[in-house]
Amino acid sequence: QSCKMIRALVSVFLLAGCLAEPLRISLKKVPANQLQARTTRPYLHALAKNSLTGSSVPLHNFLDAQYFGEIGLGTPQQLFSVIFDTGSSNLWVPSSNCALFNLACHLHRKYNAAKSQTFKANGTKFAIEYGSGSLDGYISVDTLTFGGVKVLNQGFAEAVNEPGLAFVAAKFDGLLGMGFPQIAVAKVVPPIQNMIDQGLLEEPVFSFWLNRDPDAPNGGELVLGGVDPAHFKGEQLWVPVTRQGYWQFQLDSMQVGASKLCPNGCAAIADTGTSLIAGPTDEVASINKAIGASSAVAMQCKSIVQEYLPLIISAVEDMPLDAICGTLGLCPAAGMAAKVESVSRRLMSRLGGQKAILAGRTRDTTLLPEQGSAVPAWAKLMSANSQAAGVQAGVLCDFCQAAVQYVKIALASNETVEQIANAMGDLCDSAFAGLDAGPSQVECKKLPSMPNITLKIAGRDFILTPEQYVLKIESAGADPQCISGFMGLDVPVGPLWILGDIFLGAYHTVFDVGQSRLGFADAA
Repeated sequence: QSCKMIRALVSVFLLAGCLAEPLRISLKKVPANQLQARTTRPYLHALAKNSLTGSSVPLHNFLDAQYFGEIGLGTPQQLFSVIFDTGSSNLWVPSSNCALFNLACHLHRKYNAAKSQTFKANGTKFAIEYGSGSLDGYISVDTLTFGGVKVLNQGFAEAVNEPGLAFVAAKFDGLLGMGFPQIAVAKVVPPIQNMIDQGLLEEPVFSFWLNRDPDAPNGGELVLGGVDPAHFKGEQLWVPVTRQGYWQFQLDSMQVGASKLCPNGCAAIADTGTSLIAGPTDEVASINKAIGASSAVAMQCKSIVQEYLPLIISAVEDMPLDAICGTLGLCPAAGMAAKVESVSRRLMSRLGGQKAILAGRTRDTTLLPEQGSAVPAWAKLMSANSQAAGVQAGVLCDFCQAAVQYVKIALASNETVEQIANAMGDLCDSAFAGLDAGPSQVECKKLPSMPNITLKIAGRDFILTPEQYVLKIESAGADPQCISGFMGLDVPVGPLWILGDIFLGAYHTVFDVGQSRLGFADAA
């Protein structure tokens, strides 16, 4: 009996020695170079104040700018790259029994129950609704290796069907949710809760440091059971979790320049599974307007207008107005009617008696298109990029007519090329407003003059500079694109702000499960 007690005491001391240091997981970051590849994942109905049985609220999830790390499942362990996601509470990986036409599954590592000595069957059906369809499969139980320790009897989902193309191109295999048990599908105990229950963590906390340096080989670090002081500067600001499920807390307000949003406070969520900051559509539109952001199609439009403005001016001067849009193939050759008076009237008001000299205007007729031909870049923008965003032919015709009408009047009023370009930019915004659901863009060269954005939490200002809230996308052989870090998302229980990696990269975050609180500090 005494020998058993001694062995037990030795085991306790050894375990204490093992837990003296927090567990560390290095994070990898996917380069942000394909912002078109996105999917949505659910905000489950558990969040709703009223019954939303069977409903889901999608959150845009930009898969090209995600942080992920490695875990193991089974004995011997089978390795998987997963996103560590505080906006959900389930672990799922592709199954070796995935559907024949599940291309994403066949291009990623798959869990094979037959190869694990510690596998336990469960079989409960599992499904999560995404914007592109339902990710479904079934629950299994096995040993999870996470942060170098083994979590026994961890329930997880074997994904049989993965919706859409977004998962096909993803650099990760699955997802490990780090939210509270209240939002776990099928009531599966989340991995972090199992680790706490099994005494595997020195403290019931975990923390994220996300390295925002795009050239750094180390994408960041997830620390389990503690905090690394080297990852932040100054003191942590602690705020209570106001509603368990997601990591939800109270946001006092937001401010862009002189404009104040959410003045009476609103709910916010710290979500490592989201790249951008999402919020109420109207308020995000105000932010994007304040920082000069436009839709992707509008930005393409502005770029083409800037490059080909001399040609457009020459065409307006030397061709009949009713022939220009037909020549470009954007309107019927005959019977074109002026459908854009309201847009034109707003733009004409910019003229307001200005009598500037048109600087650098050219009448080089060698630039003019032959009758029946089209301006290549202009036509490409209107017919390809715009139609890909769902723009109808009538909108393109309206845009062309408004542009031609405006340029004609501007020339007669001696507007400068710069003034015409600015007004045409406004026309691009007006013509394609609401037609592109993708992220908004800003001109990269304007970053130094853009305003800071301030989020007030528990009385403290958390400032995001343009360099922090704008994603710069580098593509080989192309000019860089600058993407606004703000996206509109309306939820039934809003207003609700989802603070993703844009915010969490600037501010190191501690997720304290034991005391149900969050800690924010300047990231090192």
